[in-house]
Amino acid sequence: MNFHTQHELGTLRRKIGPRLRELKFFLYTLRRSTLAVVGVAIIVVFVFISVFGDYVAPYDPYELSLTETLMPPSLKHLFGTDEVGRDILSRVLVGAKYSLQISIVTVVIAVAIGAFLGSVAGWYGGRLEELLMRITDFVLAFPIFIFAMAVAAALGPSLQNVMFALSVSWWPYYARLIRSQVLTVRESQYVMAAKVMGAGNFFTLFRHIIPNSLSPILIAATLDIGWVITYAAGLRFIGFGAQPPSPEWGLMISSSRTYIQSAWWYPVFPGIIMVLVVIGFNFLGDGLRDAADPKIRRLLEVKGQ
Repeated sequence: MNFHTQHELGTLRRKIGPRLRELKFFLYTLRRSTLAVVGVAIIVVFVFISVFGDYVAPYDPYELSLTETLMPPSLKHLFGTDEVGRDILSRVLVGAKYSLQISIVTVVIAVAIGAFLGSVAGWYGGRLEELLMRITDFVLAFPIFIFAMAVAAALGPSLQNVMFALSVSWWPYYARLIRSQVLTVRESQYVMAAKVMGAGNFFTLFRHIIPNSLSPILIAATLDIGWVITYAAGLRFIGFGAQPPSPEWGLMISSSRTYIQSAWWYPVFPGIIMVLVVIGFNFLGDGLRDAADPKIRRLLEVKGQ
C-alpha cells in the first residue's frame, strides 16, 4: 500500500469515524428504551404480516361460506367470521398491507413536499418565504381530517385518492418543522464555510442544509405513520378509500357496525390490531426522540463513565 493510498484511507477514517461513533451511541441509547424496543418488535411483526400475509393466512380472505356466518372465535376460526362467513383472521392478515402502503406512501410524499418547500422558504427568505408560509397557513387552517375528507370526496373513493388526500393535508406540518431547522442550521459555521468557498445556493441547500435538518423530520415521520393509519381508517370508515370486498381494516370495522351487538368479535379484532400497530410506531417515535435529545444522551454518557 503506497503513501497516497494510506493518506486517502486515513482521511476517509477521519470523516467516517465520528459519524460511526455517533450512530453507535444513537443505537445504544435507543436500545436502552424499553418502549422503543417493544415498538420495534411490533413494527417488525406488522411489516412481516404486510409482506407475507397472503401466505400465512389460514383461509382465502375473499372466500364466502354462508353456512358459517358470524361464527364466534374458535379453534377453526381464531378471530371468528363475518356476515358472509369469511375468516376474519385471514382478512386482518391480508389487509395489513393496505395500512402499510397507505402510511408509508402518505408520509413519504408529505415529507418530500414539506421538506422541499420548508427548506426553500427558510433558506431564501423574503417574499418567497412569505408566499410559501401563507400557503402553508391556509392549509393548516383546516383540520387534517376535514381537509382530507374534502379532497377525497372531490376525487372519488379509492385507495390512491385517500393517499393523495392525506398527503396534501399533512405536508404543512413538515414544512413548518424543517423551515425552523433551516433557519438555525443556515447560521452554522460549516454552512458559512461552504458559502465562502463559493458553493451555490442549490448545492449548499441539498448538501448541507437539508441533510443536517432531517433528524426531527424522521422522528416526526415515525410518529405520524401511526396517525396516518388512524386517519386513513377513519376515511375508509365513512366510505372513502378501499371498497368491498377489500380486506382493509377500516372498511372491516365500518362493515361491522350493523353486527356490533350480536358479533362483538367482528369489529374488536381488527380494531385491536390497528391500535397495536399505532402504539408500536408511537413507542418507536418516542424512543427516537429520546435518543436524539442531547440532554438525555449526555446523561447516559455520564452514567456510562
